[in-house]
Amino acid sequence: MALAGQPKLIVAADAEALAHAAAERVMARIAANPGRIAICLTGGSSPKKLYQLLGSDAWRGKIPWERVHWFIGDERFVSESDPLSNMAMARAAFLDGNAPAGYIHPIPTTTGNPDAGAEAYARELQAYYGADQLDPSRPLFDMVLMGVGPDGHTASLFPGFPEIEETERWVVGVPRANVAPFVPRVSLTLPVLASCHEMLFEIAGHDKQATLTRLLNGETLPALRARSNGETVWLVDEAALPEEFRGRR
Repeated sequence: MALAGQPKLIVAADAEALAHAAAERVMARIAANPGRIAICLTGGSSPKKLYQLLGSDAWRGKIPWERVHWFIGDERFVSESDPLSNMAMARAAFLDGNAPAGYIHPIPTTTGNPDAGAEAYARELQAYYGADQLDPSRPLFDMVLMGVGPDGHTASLFPGFPEIEETERWVVGVPRANVAPFVPRVSLTLPVLASCHEMLFEIAGHDKQATLTRLLNGETLPALRARSNGETVWLVDEAALPEEFRGRR
């Protein structure tokens, strides 16, 4: 798979500064679109500070909640109330009480199996988009938020797993995970994640340094293959940035 242009690397001082920088970019994307807005959220630990910030008194009043639809790039196949649920984390942090209920679009996990959940979510995305084929000139999302796992996975697209090669389906069931928690997943595919004006990775903490080294060295892990058809940004804090790359930015 050919890679799009190189991502833009932005370094923040620490995790708090990174969350503020991410929030500013989210708000800039919202401001750039006077109509209906679609933001694709991510799960895991990376976005928690960002979500808490967006739900704070200082930020939530800036969001035009009546225009923003909130999707998610992947989900663990657990109940919506399970602590492992990605959307449950986002809802608790900032969506519930702010976003209209119909503007929150969780991946269904009561469908019996991940493949059925994937098919249902693909239909929902296509209904929102108004077509079952993506047009490169009309992105699905204004912004896609992403994280990076210790094995280089992003969303629930794991290195060496067949789902990373999917180019036709919009959403896929992932029967097993490569890292904990070892529960089945549902994930958007690379072409659908790429259909955005901006893809924003948040990569924070010393424990991400080894993975970021592999990515910066060009190892074609899923997180490197995930590129926006528009702008791709890696927002990294100092703790995650490898020593050998500190003089290059």
